[in-house]
Amino acid sequence: MRNKISVQLYTLREQCAADFPGVLRELSRIGYSAVQFAGFHGYDQALLRSVLEETGLRVSGLHYGGDQLLNEPERAIAEAKYFGTPDIVCAGIGGDSRDEAGYRTLKLRFNELADRLRSEGLRISYHNHAFEFDTTVDGKDALSYLIAPEADNILLAEPDVYWLKKGGRDPVGFLAPYAGRVPILHLKDMTDDEEQAFAEIGTGTIDFEAILRWGEASGVEWYVVEQDSCKTDPLECVKTSYSNLVRLIDKIEEGEGARHG
Repeated sequence: MRNKISVQLYTLREQCAADFPGVLRELSRIGYSAVQFAGFHGYDQALLRSVLEETGLRVSGLHYGGDQLLNEPERAIAEAKYFGTPDIVCAGIGGDSRDEAGYRTLKLRFNELADRLRSEGLRISYHNHAFEFDTTVDGKDALSYLIAPEADNILLAEPDVYWLKKGGRDPVGFLAPYAGRVPILHLKDMTDDEEQAFAEIGTGTIDFEAILRWGEASGVEWYVVEQDSCKTDPLECVKTSYSNLVRLIDKIEEGEGARHG
């Protein structure tokens, strides 16, 4: 599982803007196998790709805003191919789409885009927040509506376990129906206080062992660390998350080895 650990670079947006190549090199030194982009901060893509090749880091998807993705699909297609990833992700949608009619339109348009991407060898996933649970469509919350595991729905999911919990759901319970439809899973912890703020993995209230076990049984290809905001140095935060995640993975794999040995 260690070779499936990635990090969403939005967490390190200020550091990337200041020294993107240096951040990539440091993430490789920490032990990350991949990065997930959320923009390039004005850096030449050829430079960034050369640093990825130098460090051996892979790319576990590209994030785009919903409007940008639907209005500029050619850009996303070209960038995904350039960086060698099949995964294009809708990182979020505007407030004007967050009603029943808006979600119906989005599901239709995302499926049209997913069909086009499939012909290019690419796929699209939807990254949730908590606001999707505020709207009901066809008797279910808007997130369940968008990513429904139905044959005619080819929009995949990139669930964020923090936001699932923030929305009042048990992450593993929510994930259960989506085996085979979650190529990427976003991981961040939640503080054990009234604030319920973003936290480094292993320092809060989320049961990551159960989540990782579900992921390994359900086809998850990348576990992506993300922390939308950090109270200390973001590089130290992602280092802590990586260390705690590796410790948990080792525990799971040692247990599996003992069970089968």
